[in-house]
Amino acid sequence: MDYDIKDINLREKGKNRMAWAEQEMPVLRAIKKRFKKEKPLAGLRISACLHVTSETANLMDTLKVGGAELVICASNPLSTQDDIAATLVADYQISTYAIKGEDNKQYYKHLDAALAHNPIITMDDGADLVSMIHSSKKKFAVIGGTEETTTGVIRLRSMAEKGVLKFPVISVNDADTKYLFDNRYGTGQSTIDGIMRATNRLIAGSVFVVAGYGWCGRGVARRSAGLGASVVVTEIDPVKAIEAVMDGFRVLPMEEAASFGDFFVTLTGNTKVLRKEHFDQMKDGSIVCNSGHFNVEIDIPALEKISKQKRTVREFVDEYTLSDGRRINLLGEGRLINLASAEGHPAAVMDMSFANQALSAEYIAKEAANLENKVYPVPKIIDASIARLKLQAIGIEIDQLTNEQVKYLASWDMGT
Repeated sequence: MDYDIKDINLREKGKNRMAWAEQEMPVLRAIKKRFKKEKPLAGLRISACLHVTSETANLMDTLKVGGAELVICASNPLSTQDDIAATLVADYQISTYAIKGEDNKQYYKHLDAALAHNPIITMDDGADLVSMIHSSKKKFAVIGGTEETTTGVIRLRSMAEKGVLKFPVISVNDADTKYLFDNRYGTGQSTIDGIMRATNRLIAGSVFVVAGYGWCGRGVARRSAGLGASVVVTEIDPVKAIEAVMDGFRVLPMEEAASFGDFFVTLTGNTKVLRKEHFDQMKDGSIVCNSGHFNVEIDIPALEKISKQKRTVREFVDEYTLSDGRRINLLGEGRLINLASAEGHPAAVMDMSFANQALSAEYIAKEAANLENKVYPVPKIIDASIARLKLQAIGIEIDQLTNEQVKYLASWDMGT
């Protein structure tokens, strides 16, 4: 077993945090129990490029119990929890390549290490593994992969549409039990958590600008409003813009919102959402951050170009002073603020997301020969089974259709 982590002596702290998270992951525990008995992933090499957190560690343990041979690397330079990396190596004997704060060179070196495992199945958060496989001259025997996040799915769908995707990929992000909870409630809470930890600024009474009203943006908008902020949403999609209006938020172009916002959060999956013309309008002391996957959502080179001074004023807070004296504060180097300065999503929502990952890996192992080289949704039967397991775990019962109701819904001539 090879690895590259910060400090293996952090193992005890990581093991405790992993156990703490597992308490809130009953669905994954149920899957782990079945996997231990059935070994559906026996002998399969899985390379995972995910945020190395306590919740991810529980997914890795589940996959290993199911028979998989695992390697994991970080999917973002600032998202690793070093104590979790230590326990994965020391206590679970899983090859781990992840160090919080690693530079780009080390980040891609770790990706190379994960691919040296010659995976049969890939597990991505942002599609970096898949992208590197497709750009490599080396031939891989991958039968399928899974993708965790919106940004990665966008990349993969583009590859599929252009006919260059070499193997099927399951879009975990599109599962109802993922995006309705992970993206909305998980991103909503953890993004606010990251901003508050990094800045210790009061959100109540501030103007909070949310760029993008997808499920992640919805979550952040609602949580910031709940803390007393006046929320402004910026959008390029007219339908989402109308939805934001009817949810009670102001909708404005970014160029207008930039002049009076206090906090700015990007959650679009696109590039240069905040750029020079917006920085030129911002107030002194504005706080800028990103909760989309890649740091390209904020045009950091443009901010650096118009600044005369940069200094780190708090951990994860870089203050840029412009030529006219105004200061713009960039959080977490423009990377995922919920993981850069906080701990990412709560375990209760990651329970369902990672249940989708585990069951999708099992589905690929069984069905890869019947799948084409395109992006597939998580099968509805898996999605529904995860929801049922979650309800059972929290003690919630729901109604069932009667035979008469089933017959009524299946008919076309029983309208009265």
